[in-house]
Amino acid sequence: MDHLTLKDLYTGYIACLNRQDWPSLGDFVGEDVYYNGERVGLAGYRQMLEQDFRAIPDLRFVIDRLIAEPPYIAARLMFDCTPVGELFDVPVNGRRVRFTENVFYTFEAGRIVNVESVIDKAAVAAQVPKP
Repeated sequence: MDHLTLKDLYTGYIACLNRQDWPSLGDFVGEDVYYNGERVGLAGYRQMLEQDFRAIPDLRFVIDRLIAEPPYIAARLMFDCTPVGELFDVPVNGRRVRFTENVFYTFEAGRIVNVESVIDKAAVAAQVPKP
């Protein structure tokens, strides 16, 4: 797979997330996917994403930077959203917050098999006034 094909596949994956098209998630993510070193499997990965959308109804994944070096993708994702309760143990409670995620993916046979994610949780905490 060349880097342009991999980039197209990844942007399709992001579009799938933004549509919340959960039945199509398996077109992009492998059955035995790992997330931050833990095997969560496709069902667990889907469950995690569904929970994210319940906690953040206006969640939208926006690609800020994207580098493809098959079989890897490195992306910086940006979020501008209003979580309904806590986010990363911070009581956001409907406040608008902005944060980023740096995430690295490994692809095999056209599907994501490993995800390594680092989210800027401190940025969220800095936007919420302390009691």
